[in-house]
Amino acid sequence: MSERKVLNKYIPPDFDPSLIPRRSGPRNSQQVVRLMAPFSMRCNTCGEYIYKGKKFNARKETVEGDDYYGIKIFRFYIKCTLCSAEITFKTDPKNTDYQAEHGASRNFEPWRDEEVNQEEDRLAKLEEEENNPMKVLENRTTDSKREMDILDALQDIRARNARNERVATGHETVDLIERLGKEEIEDDEEREKRLAEEEDEKLVKAVFSKIGAPKSVATTDGESSGETGTPVMTVKRKAEGDEPDVHSLLSDSARSILENKSSVAPIAKKKKVNSLGIKIVKGKGKSAAKA
Repeated sequence: MSERKVLNKYIPPDFDPSLIPRRSGPRNSQQVVRLMAPFSMRCNTCGEYIYKGKKFNARKETVEGDDYYGIKIFRFYIKCTLCSAEITFKTDPKNTDYQAEHGASRNFEPWRDEEVNQEEDRLAKLEEEENNPMKVLENRTTDSKREMDILDALQDIRARNARNERVATGHETVDLIERLGKEEIEDDEEREKRLAEEEDEKLVKAVFSKIGAPKSVATTDGESSGETGTPVMTVKRKAEGDEPDVHSLLSDSARSILENKSSVAPIAKKKKVNSLGIKIVKGKGKSAAKA
C-alpha cells in the first residue's frame, strides 16, 4: 500500500521543465473556488434565506478598475440553493467585510449598526452638555488633550523620519556633531589651563614683590620685558684683588665645624669575623686560623 502523503516525488533524469507548454488564457480569467457564505442573505428572486457558513462552489475574479489604496477587490459568483439564480458579492477592505452586490440582499450589516450607535452617542453627549456646563468643560479638556497627544505623536514621527533621512544620506552630520563636541571640550580644557597658569603667575608676582631688592651695587636697565612690562634688574659686582679663598667665604660656625672634623682621629676599622666566630689573619705564607 502506497503512502497517503508522499513527500518525495520521482523526477525522471530526462525531465526538462522548459519543454512544458505554458497555459494560455484570458487576462482576468475566473477561477473556481470552494467557499462559505460570509454573511446571511436572502435571495431577491425566490426569497430563500441563505445562512452564514453555507458552502458553495463559486467563481472568483478580480474587479477591474476598482481598488482600495492599492488593495485588490475580488468578486464571487454563487447560485441560490432553491432557484439557482446568480448571486454576486465582493470584498470590502474598507470595513474588513463583504458587500452584497447583485441577486441577494444582506440581512444584517454591522457597519450600519455602528453608525447608528455613533449617532446615538453624539446626541446623548450634546443633550448632557446642554444640562451640565461642567461636563462641557470636561469634554473640551479631554478633546484638547487628545489633540495635543496626536500632535506630539506626529511631531515624534516627523523627527524620527528626519533622523532616518540624515542617517540614510550618510554619517557626515553625526561626525560633524561629534567633532564640534570634541572641540568645545578641548576649548574648555585650554581655557581652564590658561586661567590656572594666570593665577600661578599672579601668586608668584605677589610673593616676589614682598621681597626687597638686594643692597649690593645694582643698576636698573631701561629695557622691559615684552610680556609682563616690568623692568629688568641687572646686578653687577666689581672684582677686587685676587680670587678669595673658599674657607674665607664660610661663616664662623661652618669653619669651626670643619676644623673639629679634621682634628678628630680616624676610627679604626673592625676586622671581619665570619658567622662561625673564626678570625682570619692574612700573612705572607699560609693563613692562620684561630678559634
